Order: sequence, then C-alpha cells, then structure tokens
Amino acid sequence: MSGILDSVNQRTQLVGQNRLELLTFRLLRRQRYGINVFKVKEVLQCPRLTTMPNLHPLVKGIAHIRGQTISVIDMSLATGGRPIEDLDNCFLIISEFNRSIQGFLVSSVERIINMNWESILPPPKGAGKENYLTAVTEIDNELVEILDVEKILDEISPVNTDISGTVLEELIDDTPVIRRVLVADDSSVARKQVQRAIEAIGCECVLVQDGKEAIEKLREMAKDGSIYDQLALVISDIEMPEMDGYTLTAEIRNDAHLKDLHVILHTSLSGVFNQAMVERVGANAFIPKFNPDELGAAVKAAMPK
Repeated sequence: MSGILDSVNQRTQLVGQNRLELLTFRLLRRQRYGINVFKVKEVLQCPRLTTMPNLHPLVKGIAHIRGQTISVIDMSLATGGRPIEDLDNCFLIISEFNRSIQGFLVSSVERIINMNWESILPPPKGAGKENYLTAVTEIDNELVEILDVEKILDEISPVNTDISGTVLEELIDDTPVIRRVLVADDSSVARKQVQRAIEAIGCECVLVQDGKEAIEKLREMAKDGSIYDQLALVISDIEMPEMDGYTLTAEIRNDAHLKDLHVILHTSLSGVFNQAMVERVGANAFIPKFNPDELGAAVKAAMPK
C-alpha cells in the first residue's frame, strides 16, 4: 500500500480532460466508496491512536505522522454505520480538504481507477437530503459511492461563513452593477457556505449542482439576451459529477456567447498544479476553500465597474 500513490504527481495530465482517478475503499459494510486521488496525501496501515478528552464522537483519536498531529475520523460511524473497532487491520487515508489535513479510518483500501467525470453521476433523487453522497458511479458492475466529505467535516468542525466586519464594510457599496453570481458545487454544504458569504455583500446567487447543469443554465440564460447583462461571474467547484470545473471553464471559453465571463474556481483540492490548470483552461482565479473574506474580495474584484 505504501507505493499506491507513488505516481500521483504524474496524474495531473488527467485534469482538464474531464477525467479523474478514484481510490476505492470499503467500510464495515460491503458497499464500496471512492475518493479523488488528488485529495489523498498518503495511505497507510492504521498507526497507534492517542485518545484525548472532549474529542468529537466521530473522531477516533489522534495520530502522530511525520511530525504532524492528525485527527482520525471514523468514516463508518460518520456515515451512520457501526464504529470501526479492529484498528490493527484497518487503514488510514490521509487527505487534505479545505486547507486542513485529516485521516479517514476505513476498513480496507482497494485500488486506483481511472475514470471519466461523465461516468460520475449525481446521487439518486430518492436518496434524500440527509445522505452523505455527492455522487455515485459503477465499477465492475458494482455501485461506488463518493462521499460528501465537506459535509462530514462541517459536522465535526463547522466552517465560519461570515465575512469579517472590516472586510464587509469595504465590500458593500451602492454601485448599481450586475450582482448576480452563478455558483456550481456538488456539495450542498459548500453551496450554502458560498451562498451565505456572497449574499452578505449584496449579491444574488443562482445555485447549480455540477458543471453540466451550470453550462446548460448559462446557455439557457444567453438565449434571453446578453449573459453579461444577467450575470456578473461564475464560481465553480472543480470536482463535480458529469462535468468538472476545469471542463466547465473550457466550455465557457469556447462559447461565443459566454467566453468573457469571469470564472473563479473554488475548491477543496490543493496543490501547485491547480494554478497551472487555472491558466491552462482560462479561469480568472483559483481560491482554496473556505475563507469567506478571500472569496468576498475575489467576487468584489470581479464585479463590473
């Protein structure tokens, strides 16, 4: 398992081609799950965990790995299952989300699978609002669920979505400009976080769940007149079912009616390669999740003068 991610840095060429690689794993149930390899820093046998008082119930303990202290989240318990007890025979997925590093305790880790985002579909409508899924796909005739990690992390340590007072004063003005923003994100928690921050500076949000829905909405709006009279900018996640944020940006740039839209890519993915991809597909900015002051300032800077 120590070598499973050895070539992760060579995989950046997949980005921008609407492709991804999923690391599949299992919890206590037979169900398979997947996580984007770009969010995975390391996979290892579960080390000895240190328990501490007043930990969140979903946090199994603290791991000391390569000089870092990392919270370990029991993913089975976090998704409504039984807690993982056999720590000697389970694995830790060290992952980076939203500028923080955490460990996900899982029963077993399987393999990395190269896929197209078009094969990653939104959760079934009957799954309900309280599910922990952002997407599903099929691998080897078996359903694979992609978890809404941002929702799980927000339950453990809620993100502050309020723009600070001094920054808010600078961002709010009475200038009569187009203040409608299209927000594309497959996580319901992330959409609400962005919406709260954007509406605080006097903007209206149009919310969609993925890149495919976003481009369809934009083209539909463009039929009613100039898109620039209706929309100030687009804020898009990168990881989304059916069409990722990079591909969405490329589609916008290749459409004569949309090509000059300001696009901000706002994502929990991190890494140096992101900035190169932003330039490659023609996005205007890249902002790691989630800092409401940074997001608000970026939106303000993008507003038509």
